[in-house]
Amino acid sequence: MPKGLKVKSTVPTPAEFRLLEVLWRLKEGTVEDILLAWGDNPPNYKTTQTLLRIMEAKRLISHRLRGRAFVFQPKVEKEHVSRLSIESFLDRYFRGSRTELLLNLLGDEQIDSAELLELEETIRRHRKARQK
Repeated sequence: MPKGLKVKSTVPTPAEFRLLEVLWRLKEGTVEDILLAWGDNPPNYKTTQTLLRIMEAKRLISHRLRGRAFVFQPKVEKEHVSRLSIESFLDRYFRGSRTELLLNLLGDEQIDSAELLELEETIRRHRKARQK
């Protein structure tokens, strides 16, 4: 691990998550590959290198050498990152309570009846699955 970099959490920052999204899509890639696949307004080359180094210290990605180029690949699955992000969000804003989160979402005036019905059906399915 490079000096000065501390592993605080495996939850990526928004910029790190964006890089992970590109790597998940590519499966692996050099900095150039990542920037080409980025789309509109890719980050600066040096910024990308720095972020990749930080992400490697966090064990989100790894690299191998291909000639003189580093080829990066994700070490974490999208589902794992999503789960960690949701848990972190719940802990940070709702003291870990899924009920408080759901009540907050239900209190949102923008939720429509179709979404409410979908939530009800999902809860019913989960309840039945747990009773088996």
